[in-house]
Amino acid sequence: MNNVHTMKVFACRNSEAFARNLAGHLGVKVGEVKCDAFSDGEFQPAYLESVRGATVYIVQSTCPPAENLLELLLMIDAAKRASAYEVIAVMPYFGWARQDRKDRPRVSIGAKLVANLLKASGCDRVITCDLHADQIQGFFDFPVDHIYASTVFIPYLKSLNIPDLAIAAPDMGGAKRANAFAKYLHCPVIICHKTRAKANVVDSITAIGEVEGKNVVIVDDMIDTAGTLTKASNVLKEMGAKSVRAVATHAVLSGPAYERIAESALEEVFISDSIAITCDPSKDTRKFTVLALEETFANIIKAGYNYESISEKLIY
Repeated sequence: MNNVHTMKVFACRNSEAFARNLAGHLGVKVGEVKCDAFSDGEFQPAYLESVRGATVYIVQSTCPPAENLLELLLMIDAAKRASAYEVIAVMPYFGWARQDRKDRPRVSIGAKLVANLLKASGCDRVITCDLHADQIQGFFDFPVDHIYASTVFIPYLKSLNIPDLAIAAPDMGGAKRANAFAKYLHCPVIICHKTRAKANVVDSITAIGEVEGKNVVIVDDMIDTAGTLTKASNVLKEMGAKSVRAVATHAVLSGPAYERIAESALEEVFISDSIAITCDPSKDTRKFTVLALEETFANIIKAGYNYESISEKLIY
């Protein structure tokens, strides 16, 4: 069945490079938009071309979250008010995803609130990657296409032919993800158990599993301040690992993250381009290898646009 609606791809300001590469894989051009700013910081995005009757894809990673999320919501609202047939938010990184439950009294569930805001703005579907918790998909009252970056990372790790490979989860919550990698790579799993003093501050880490003599790859969904990752890598090295590498989809890399990674036992860190890595020359990025997700996103968009199944295009 052929879709009669025109496909149009637009970029918010934070994800212009990702959108250009994505559009290239789709064989279309990024649509023209502008964003007028007021002196008090208020801004108003506008489309410079018609979107009437079109299936509109708006690309935006919400990192940093607040202003980028608001820009995405305004873009969705503008497209709906301009009579777009369908508006789909392409969010390589879904901010606020760590707030997926009430883990202590009197806190918000930010991921649910963001889902409600997207619905209220007129969003018809979200395409995102490696949510912090799979159950966040249930917060939405419309379809979510959840892409797994393992579709890119696993073939890359296989191509490296690392001997004595072991996959490690940096905490108990990452065990499912680590098991998925280990299943495809046919290697053992190591589980790190951590305790936190407070948010973004790791108190202690212990590792469970056979570490000595292994080339360990730690698998996680994101690197924020890199406290957990670097402490886990140092512990694994002290326990006799031959080498320690890391795979993380979302390179938030806030605060002292770059310095911690540079000084840690990590030999390499494989990340995706869901969040653009800094161009700041003062940051040490020598350990980083960036893998592109745009082709994977394009394949999912093509399948959805043509009413085809997407499941066979992903490694879970």
